[in-house]
Amino acid sequence: MYLSELWNQGKKILYKGIEIIYPSTCPICTQILDKKMDEKVYICEKCRKKLFYIESPRCLKCGKPVDNAETEFCYDCSRVKHLYTQGVGVWAYTDEIKNSIYQFKYHNKREYGEFYGLELRNQYESIIRNWDADVLIPVPLHKSKLRKRGYNQAEIIAKSIGKLMDIPVDSQLLIREKKTLAQKELNDKERLKNLENAFNIVEKVVKYKNVIIVDDIYTTGTTIDACAQILMKSGVSKVYYISLCIGKGF
Repeated sequence: MYLSELWNQGKKILYKGIEIIYPSTCPICTQILDKKMDEKVYICEKCRKKLFYIESPRCLKCGKPVDNAETEFCYDCSRVKHLYTQGVGVWAYTDEIKNSIYQFKYHNKREYGEFYGLELRNQYESIIRNWDADVLIPVPLHKSKLRKRGYNQAEIIAKSIGKLMDIPVDSQLLIREKKTLAQKELNDKERLKNLENAFNIVEKVVKYKNVIIVDDIYTTGTTIDACAQILMKSGVSKVYYISLCIGKGF
């Protein structure tokens, strides 16, 4: 008992030291979080109230919010035949989450990944379990962008939720061969052209049956479809996706 108490006390002291040197900040407002030494806080309550969680009714395909429960598919999915089976996102793409993801991607706020993974698990654990996926696959970055940024934000998210839900992550199978333009700057036809032959796999035959693609933002689904196309050509039966947020589509 004495050793156990000593160990716990040591962990508390170490945690306090780390928090003093590297204090945790809110992933929305970036202010230092006010918390006790033995408590884990990921976001300030003021900012949590600003986030718009996507709840039912949702599009049965992409997970975007729809006007009422009788509407099965959103406008986008009613006019586009997606290759993936289904997907969900946690938040609407509001200014608050937009800034959070910007800090995460471009200002080395990798620690936000733990919060993002937790939110995905809390919102969609039952749905993700029902998909019965073999693996999580993050949308890959081109090697030039990965070299410049130093990390793939989608991989960090995938590893976070993978750890929480005990789902393997494969960051090596899917690769981005083509250096593409930012999708947000393109219209729907340009998006399709931009991602043409953008992805490939490193193995001729994929051992997975069901996979979940992980990304930070879902808009029109062209990126997910491009990933799904190459995976399904190589033997994958079903492709799902999860993302932090969903923006407006076409």
